[in-house]
Amino acid sequence: MNDTLLGERDFARIARAIRYIDNNFRAQPPLAAIAAEVDLSEFHFNRLFRRWSGLTPKQYLGHVTARAARDVLASGPAVLDAAYDVGLSSAGRLHDLTVSLEALTPGEIRRRGAGVTVDAGITESPFGSAFIAQTDRGICRLAFIDVEAVDDEMRALAAEFPLAKFARDDQRAASTARRIWQPGTERDRRLVLSVVGTNFQVQVWRALLALDGLTTYGALAATLGMPTAARAVGNAVGANPIAWLIPCHRVLRGDGSLGGYRWGVERKRAILAYERCVESR
Repeated sequence: MNDTLLGERDFARIARAIRYIDNNFRAQPPLAAIAAEVDLSEFHFNRLFRRWSGLTPKQYLGHVTARAARDVLASGPAVLDAAYDVGLSSAGRLHDLTVSLEALTPGEIRRRGAGVTVDAGITESPFGSAFIAQTDRGICRLAFIDVEAVDDEMRALAAEFPLAKFARDDQRAASTARRIWQPGTERDRRLVLSVVGTNFQVQVWRALLALDGLTTYGALAATLGMPTAARAVGNAVGANPIAWLIPCHRVLRGDGSLGGYRWGVERKRAILAYERCVESR
């Protein structure tokens, strides 16, 4: 796999380019126009985009165009067809990983982190700076943040585990990021997520792990056997503590539009585009 771990500045350019292509694909903008949108030369932008996605900008534009042409219905798009119309198709689980979710027991939660050491650090990811916190049990937090927000994330963890010991470990975070976005040997492919949540939240997060493509809040609620609980499901989706691996980015509004995202709508758009690029390789 190509080296896709980018700095915050590079990712910001990628996110702007994705938004520009998704909003303007019907005009088939040339490479020069897209590169100018992100203040880079054609050569450097082409190289950056290919490093990030494995595709050239022209190939990505062609894929968005083809998807839209295939899925727009003459009678008007259905909910998820509306998402395809603006280039937001998504493959299923594309990374070569086995992800398991283990919720802390009530007894473990009551101990408030006593006897637990949390290693937390910041590293690069395909979507900018990532904060990754983990214990011996597994990953307990993965968030896309500004570098300046590390202290805020640490305080949030300390509030969740007030009796735990904390250690700043950027090296371990970087190693985990490589396992997530550059998986290698068989033994590297299993990741355990150790989360704190209500029974309902954990149920929703497990349903997200089972997703194979896009869904809506209403459809996810129906899958859980609670068709009238779309709002509660949406709140649980928004409380997801593990970005990317628990794919809350694949949940759209009932009209097929992006909706919100805990780590920013532009990042949600870019994540869906990244998955689309991987699908096209």
